[in-house]
Amino acid sequence: MSHYLFHDEVTLAEKTEELGRKAVELKLIPSFVVRYYPDSWEFCIPDDNSSTCLTPPEAYMKLKKLVDGSLSKV
Repeated sequence: MSHYLFHDEVTLAEKTEELGRKAVELKLIPSFVVRYYPDSWEFCIPDDNSSTCLTPPEAYMKLKKLVDGSLSKV
């Protein structure tokens, strides 16, 4: 039986927020901002000199790659 981490847009956004906190904790990113709108969330992750705002699926993939890559090095 499969166990899914998320099953809709809200749970995906919540998991993305958890990954963002983990990435900050691991010092992979300096910070991140979540903008809450009535119908969606937006994740702003700082890059070198700018901040990139992503949708929950885009942010999830980016943060998942960062966190998994960091944990695989340990």
